[in-house]
Amino acid sequence: MELRHLRYFVAVAEELHFRRAAERLYVAQPAVSEQIRKLEAELGVRLFDRTHRSVSLTEPGNALLIEARRVLHQAEVAQHAARNARDSATTRLRIGYVPDALPASVPRALQELSTSAPRVEVSLETGATLSLIQSVHDQRLDAAVVGLPAPTRGLRATSLGQQPLIVALPAGDARGFEDEISLSALAPERLVMLPRDANPALHDAIVSLCHQSEITPTFVEVADPRVEAVLLAVAAGGGAALLPASITERYAAPGVRLVDLAGAEPAFEAAVLSHPDRETLSIEGFLRAVSRAARPRPTVPPRLHVAA
Repeated sequence: MELRHLRYFVAVAEELHFRRAAERLYVAQPAVSEQIRKLEAELGVRLFDRTHRSVSLTEPGNALLIEARRVLHQAEVAQHAARNARDSATTRLRIGYVPDALPASVPRALQELSTSAPRVEVSLETGATLSLIQSVHDQRLDAAVVGLPAPTRGLRATSLGQQPLIVALPAGDARGFEDEISLSALAPERLVMLPRDANPALHDAIVSLCHQSEITPTFVEVADPRVEAVLLAVAAGGGAALLPASITERYAAPGVRLVDLAGAEPAFEAAVLSHPDRETLSIEGFLRAVSRAARPRPTVPPRLHVAA
């Protein structure tokens, strides 16, 4: 038994006329008669008493009409639920990010998106790089902001630009009052680090940078994979730390001074990873917004004041 059979049956039962039922269903009358005959044959009962002048429901027909209306109503409810779920999925944006590799362009893009597409519901979660990438592969996340290089095969990567490093020093360290500090000035101090799993790109960039500079500091990994844990360890005298410059816009830690790293090239690239099979309006809108926000902003020359 198909829903179509029930729709044809209910139309005839309510009209008690095969021609009017056919007009209501926008089909030919013979098609209605054929479907009713098939339904009666399947059920093994006669649903209508037919004469040349009238059509009336039998007792089995009356019993079926009650249940057929209920089934058709539930089918309509199910269709609405599926469509609502589809519409909700296209207006939901699930973004994961590595806390220490979140450029300022991402919050700016989300702010722009909230203005241009206020119906988009954004949910954010943090995690380690490999875990976030797997969630994008599995489509549990729509996008993830991570550091590169990373295993991105099969995913789209939208670049957010290169990330330079800064030095985090205890507030009492005299070098914290300098405009910048060289990497050699830190050797052979302890360098407080996030666990490599949290952000392999950052971790490997720092180790490589120290190797290139021929310094061998003692690397101390914090147990808690959060930027706050690194800054707290620095404030407590656990050592200096090298962190992405983007943290200056999101973190303020008492007892810590942040100083530019002298002569250092950008350490790694930040990117938004998304699944090529997920091309909803909310994802595409976010990617466009974050690409615009990541573009270098033009510098405005200072005004010249001319004396009269």
